[in-house]
Amino acid sequence: MIVRTFTGGGFGQNAYLTVCEPTRAAAVVDPGADAPRMVDAILAEKLDLSAIFLTHAHIDHVEGVADVRAHFPDVPIWIHPDAMLMYRRAPQQAAMFGVRVAAQPEPTHELAHGQRLDVGGCTLDVRSAPGHAPGHVILVATDRSFALVGDVVFHGSIGRTDLPGGDFTTLMKSIRDQVLTLPDTTVLYSGHGPPTTVGEERATNPYLMGHTGSQFA
Repeated sequence: MIVRTFTGGGFGQNAYLTVCEPTRAAAVVDPGADAPRMVDAILAEKLDLSAIFLTHAHIDHVEGVADVRAHFPDVPIWIHPDAMLMYRRAPQQAAMFGVRVAAQPEPTHELAHGQRLDVGGCTLDVRSAPGHAPGHVILVATDRSFALVGDVVFHGSIGRTDLPGGDFTTLMKSIRDQVLTLPDTTVLYSGHGPPTTVGEERATNPYLMGHTGSQFA
């Protein structure tokens, strides 16, 4: 499975297009402001879009769902149930930041911890990782070569916890249990900024330096 990044908007949000090379099946993860360019790529390359996966429901990660659905009206939308209330309040979220976003299409499927998602024969494992936002999940390649971590952890930082539903202690537990337990070589694709690895963040991230999953409290 390959991962392509589409970055845009005032928040500099990263949306991801995952493509299962043997079948050309694809999934969109966290379609944000750059969703139209992602749609253009899917159409130009004649990919088979099978799903929209949402790691969480902050406005910058969901504002492009309608753009994707406009071209692929039947594609399933997956979200954790604990993120639904925030998702349905997308216009109110946007107003808090002085921008306007319409209500997004209603999700069709629920994500759950331990679930395995199929993308044309390639698979992603769902791990619950709240703390930055209610119902936050990360999506881990089954071979653990990469993880799509939303806003849980970034290159040199971690997700903010001062927005509604955020909690620092919960976030740190999620990082300990769901991120630091992955192999150090696992590539982390974050919601903002460049990709990194578990090992790099363990060694250099000021919030995580020197900690293993079992030691980090």
